[in-house]
Amino acid sequence: MLKSSIKLLSLSLLFIYTSANAQLAQRLDRAFNVLNADSQAKYATTALVVLDAETGKQIYGRNEHVGLATASTLKVITSATAFSLLGKDFRYQTTLAYSGNIAPDGVLHGDLLIVGGGDPTLGSWRYAETKEHQILNQWVKAIREAGIKSIAGKVVGDDSLWGSSSLPEGWIWQDIGNYYGASPSALSWRENQFDLHLRPGNGTGRPVALLRAVPEMSYINIINELKTGPAGSGDNAYAFLPPLANIAYLRGTWGAGISKKGISAALPDPAFDAAYRLQDTLKRLGISSTEEPTTARRLIAEKKNQPTITAKLATLSSPALSEIIYWFNKKSINLYGEHLIRTLAWQANKDATTRNGVKEELNFWAAKGIDKNALNIVDGSGLSPGTRVTPAAMANILFQVQKETWYPDFLKSLPINNGMQLKSGSISDVQAYAGYYTAANGKKYVIVININNYSGSKISGKLFRVLDVLK
Repeated sequence: MLKSSIKLLSLSLLFIYTSANAQLAQRLDRAFNVLNADSQAKYATTALVVLDAETGKQIYGRNEHVGLATASTLKVITSATAFSLLGKDFRYQTTLAYSGNIAPDGVLHGDLLIVGGGDPTLGSWRYAETKEHQILNQWVKAIREAGIKSIAGKVVGDDSLWGSSSLPEGWIWQDIGNYYGASPSALSWRENQFDLHLRPGNGTGRPVALLRAVPEMSYINIINELKTGPAGSGDNAYAFLPPLANIAYLRGTWGAGISKKGISAALPDPAFDAAYRLQDTLKRLGISSTEEPTTARRLIAEKKNQPTITAKLATLSSPALSEIIYWFNKKSINLYGEHLIRTLAWQANKDATTRNGVKEELNFWAAKGIDKNALNIVDGSGLSPGTRVTPAAMANILFQVQKETWYPDFLKSLPINNGMQLKSGSISDVQAYAGYYTAANGKKYVIVININNYSGSKISGKLFRVLDVLK
């Protein structure tokens, strides 16, 4: 009798659960159809998948098996893969060393070497221990403690660890000179960016004034072609500065009355900038060098010998991976994603290329039941419009990671959007969100919503109206 009662109760609960989900699916369908009928979505591909976060069962799906450009929602996959393959406590290391020898009078007959270990946070302002002045102070202290008073040589930014390839495949020309399109390097520095302060002209179409670069960039020739845009037109300014170049073009418009100070551009050669800043700091402190700073990549290109390490002076560790991923997702830092994807290859003893990192990522998720064909990934950040991932695959990954010990750190990294823990993503004509939501009744959901090729601007509110059905 008791068994029969329990079975009856279980069937009743299953009926209630199934009925509730069916009703929710109907409401989601109505809201999705409203979005699809909107003029902004007329020529778009729109997709939505909602899973029960407890069971992984799909509550609702439309176009969930269509490969779509992800924009920055790809970062949830990159993050989950990095947590899984590297571990939440993984840290990068950067070494300060020297070649040659130190004479009794304190002259280093050789070079100072900053040996990059793939750290994307070196010189970053986001962490107390990585700020530029903190790093430079530690290096200066180590140099002085070694008894070096002058350098009969130069400072070399050793960026050789990851080879000569830097720009991820699939990135577009309009992006790569700007801070969000900064290329990764084995020796990255100050998140591979610098600021340009601007002032609009006194009328539409008038030249925009370039007030200053911060920090000062004496080795880059900046050609300012910016024009003043109408009041309210905002920031439509772009820097065109490819990797390893020393000529930058500023093009586009800078709106009258804009409150922003300016834009941030990508460092064309972060390893050089790191060497340049250290050598300049030493010069101001009375420790001179006889040669100009350079990098390992430049020495290789010039067919010059690379200096070999005689002794190490200091080794600096990055913040833990969990801290890196926190900022990676909170502020959607593309550079971090490109470092992480290359690190997957490097740690697997493969050439540290984006393509090899993606292969490691795909193999990992294939072993967990995700169809590789649902993950057409070409970079680590989602900046490439060539990346295509199905919403169903992304949702499946988000479901699976809830079982991992590092999941609380992953969840903490996701921003709040529309009162939900959702990573956002946007590139030209693409808007997407992916993450989790716990409703007032305690019901938990995995959510991926994505629209490609929409018309007009600012469609997020319409996507949120669909997701509000879950509230």
